[in-house]
Amino acid sequence: MPLLYITRKEHFNAAHQLWNSNWTEEQNLAIFGKCANPHFHGHNFDLYVCVKGQPNPDTGCVMDLKKLKVIIREEVIDHLDHQNLNLDVPWLSGQMPSIENISVAVWHRIAAKLPVGVQLHKITLWETQNNFVEYLGE
Repeated sequence: MPLLYITRKEHFNAAHQLWNSNWTEEQNLAIFGKCANPHFHGHNFDLYVCVKGQPNPDTGCVMDLKKLKVIIREEVIDHLDHQNLNLDVPWLSGQMPSIENISVAVWHRIAAKLPVGVQLHKITLWETQNNFVEYLGE
């Protein structure tokens, strides 16, 4: 039986600020530029969740995509959409809300909810048209 990969795309809007409180304002501005704006800044994020598994012989599907949609919505989108990632999301508290750190946190929230026989393969998070991160759980 083949191992197949299937991806679900979701979208959310959120604000954040990249700022290291151990640094001076000059250091933060030098490293993060406009992303260090004290009033935060926003993005239109695109999240791609890729799972892998063998298709069920009865359905031909790796998993029910309606269930994957519900998992992503309940575990991630409902928490992040139209939120301030620095202030409003308890499971991001205490860490820099970079797309790298967000991707790792999203991985942990989704991986634990997948059905038996289905594994999370990759999280891809697009922050802008030009910037994205891929995380494979490593």
